[in-house]
Amino acid sequence: MRMDEQFILRVPPSVAERINRLLSENASSSEDKSLDLEFSEDGRTGTFVIGNDRFPASVLDLPCVVESYKTYDDSALVKTADVGQMILVRESGEASPDVVEYRHGLTPPLRDARKRRFRREPDLNPELVQRDAGDENARNANKKAPPAAAAKPEVPDTGGNAGEPDGSDSDDSDDSM
Repeated sequence: MRMDEQFILRVPPSVAERINRLLSENASSSEDKSLDLEFSEDGRTGTFVIGNDRFPASVLDLPCVVESYKTYDDSALVKTADVGQMILVRESGEASPDVVEYRHGLTPPLRDARKRRFRREPDLNPELVQRDAGDENARNANKKAPPAAAAKPEVPDTGGNAGEPDGSDSDDSDDSM
């Protein structure tokens, strides 16, 4: 079974104009007749080709998942995918990113999304965790069992209403009405 994958394609403004021109005009009249995306063996770097020009590209993980929808009748939306990656196309002279995860989201409110919105994973030293677990086990073993509850002394009955059951506060036991 083949599944379609969706991603965000982020390109420089000059490349975006060329793509818009290619999509809006007749393909045979445009000098940019082809679009292609080639990836290297690592799957994270590649080349974006438009016409005869080649641009370096990188696949980056987004800090959060973005849902993708499509419509057939302009009123009902159908969810088509969860997008978690972005292909970042750069100009030829720009340096490639050295990280796998894109720091920011797609919109300005998600700037530094990982740092501002998600809990950090604690940096725990495995030796320290093991030592603390041992200390906790030793502390639990040294604890004494709580003393048994003292038995209540028997109180002699005062003989008030010896044969009657205790009264109840519920409404159904009130016979005064």
